[in-house]
Amino acid sequence: MAEGRTFTGIIRKVVFRVEPYIPQVPKPKKKISLQTKLLWSGIALLIYMIMGQTPLFGATAPEFDFLQFARVIFASQQGTLVELGIGPIVTAGLLMQLLRGSEILKFDFKKPEERGIFQTATKLVTYVVIIAESIVYAIAVYGPGVSEPYVMYVMIGQLMAASIIIMFLDELIQKGWGLGSGISLFIMAGVSQQILWSLFSPLPAGDGGMIGIIPYIGQSIIDGNMTNVFFRSNQLPSIFGLFLTAGILLILVFTQGMKIEIPIVSTKYRGFAAVYPIKLMYVSNIPVILASALTANAVFMFQMLWANMNPRNNNFFINILAQFDPTSPSTPIGGIIYYITPPRGLELAVLDPMRAVGYVLFMIAIVVVFGKLWVELGGLSPKTAAQNLLDADVQIPGFRRSNKPVEALLNKYIPSVTLIGSMILGLLAGVSDVLGVFGSGIGILLMVDILINYYTQLVRERVEVVMPRLGALLGRK
Repeated sequence: MAEGRTFTGIIRKVVFRVEPYIPQVPKPKKKISLQTKLLWSGIALLIYMIMGQTPLFGATAPEFDFLQFARVIFASQQGTLVELGIGPIVTAGLLMQLLRGSEILKFDFKKPEERGIFQTATKLVTYVVIIAESIVYAIAVYGPGVSEPYVMYVMIGQLMAASIIIMFLDELIQKGWGLGSGISLFIMAGVSQQILWSLFSPLPAGDGGMIGIIPYIGQSIIDGNMTNVFFRSNQLPSIFGLFLTAGILLILVFTQGMKIEIPIVSTKYRGFAAVYPIKLMYVSNIPVILASALTANAVFMFQMLWANMNPRNNNFFINILAQFDPTSPSTPIGGIIYYITPPRGLELAVLDPMRAVGYVLFMIAIVVVFGKLWVELGGLSPKTAAQNLLDADVQIPGFRRSNKPVEALLNKYIPSVTLIGSMILGLLAGVSDVLGVFGSGIGILLMVDILINYYTQLVRERVEVVMPRLGALLGRK
C-alpha cells in the first residue's frame, strides 16, 4: 500500500513538472452537436486511411511480416506510415490500466484532477513507447536492408512522427470533438476494409479467378462453372466463408444482448429507478486480445530460437517446442507451437483435424485464464463493482447500502458470466480463425463489440438532446 502511494506520488510530481510543456488537444468550449462530432470523426479516419496508403520512405519489403499477428489489433499496414498503427497507444494504455488495476498506481477517478493526472501520465508513457518501438522496429525489421545511416534516422523519424499524429487523432476524438475513441474507429475501419476486400476485390487470385467472392461468383456464372464457388483453395474467400462470417456475426450480436439486470434506485434523485446490467460478455474482448498477443509473441520467440539453434529441425529438445518449414520459416510444422497456431482455412483443418481441435481448445483455455485475470486487474471484480455502485449514489432495493451485501449479490453472477463469456469468446475466436472468416476471428469480435458501443453512444447522444437531465444521469458530460 505504501509502495503504491510512493510510486503514485512520483508520477504526480513528474506530471506537474512536464505537463506545461506537453502539447495537447484542447477540449471544446461548448457542447458539440452530433453532426459536428461525426464530421470530425470522419476527418480523423480519412487522415488515418491516407497515412495507411503512404509508403514509408526508405523501407524495403522485409522477408517476413513480424507484426502480421497484430495487424488487426493495431490497425496497421506494413510498409506505410501506419506501420506501428495504434500499437504504442494500446500498449501504453494497457500498461497503465494494469498498474492501476493492481493498485500499484492509486488514482481516485471520481476527482477530475486525479483523472487528468492519470491521463497525462498515460500520454507520457505513450511517448516513451513510441520512441522505443520506432527505434527497435526500424533497426530489427528494416535495418538489414538499409545501406545509408541517414536513411535509418529518417525512417525512425517517420515512425515517431506518424505515431504521434495518430495519438493526437485519437485524443481529438476522445476530448469530445468526435464520437467514441480513435482507437476503436481505426480498428473498426481496418476490419471493415478487410471484409469489403474479401467481398468485392476485383484483383486476380491464385486460382485464376478474382479475390472478392462477389465478382468471383459473377465470373463463375459467366464461365458456366460453379464447382469452386462454395469452397476455394489457398484460403481465398468463398461462399462457405461468407455464410460462416454471417453466422459468427449473428451469434456475436445475439450473445452481446444477453445480460442479467439488477434493479437499482438512486439515493440522490428520488423516484429515479434503472437497472444495472451484467452482460454475458462481461469481460468484453480484452482477454482475446491478450491471448492473441501472447500466442503471437510466443511464435515470434520460438521462431528466433529455431532460426539460431535449429534451422534444420535436427535438435531433439527444440523440436519439442517448435519446428518450422526451412523453405518458409513463418510456417510451423511441428512441436508445441504447431498446436497453438491455427490451420487457417477448412482445407488445412480437414487435413489435420487434431491440430484444429487442439487450437480451439487452447484458445478457450487461455481466454478463460485471461478473462479471470482481467476481471481482477481491470477493476471488474464484484468488490470493485459494488464500490462503484455505492460511489454512484445508487442502491439495490432490499439490500443495505453497504459493500458486503452488494458484493455478495454480484458474486453470484460475475464469476459465472466471466467463465461462460470467456469460453464463448475463445470458442468463437478459435473456430473463426480455423475456418477462415472474413476479416479474421479476432477482427470480427472487435468490430462487433465496437459497433455495439457506437450504437449505444449514438443512443445516449440522442437522449441527451431530448432529455438533458437523463443524459447527465447516464454519465454524459
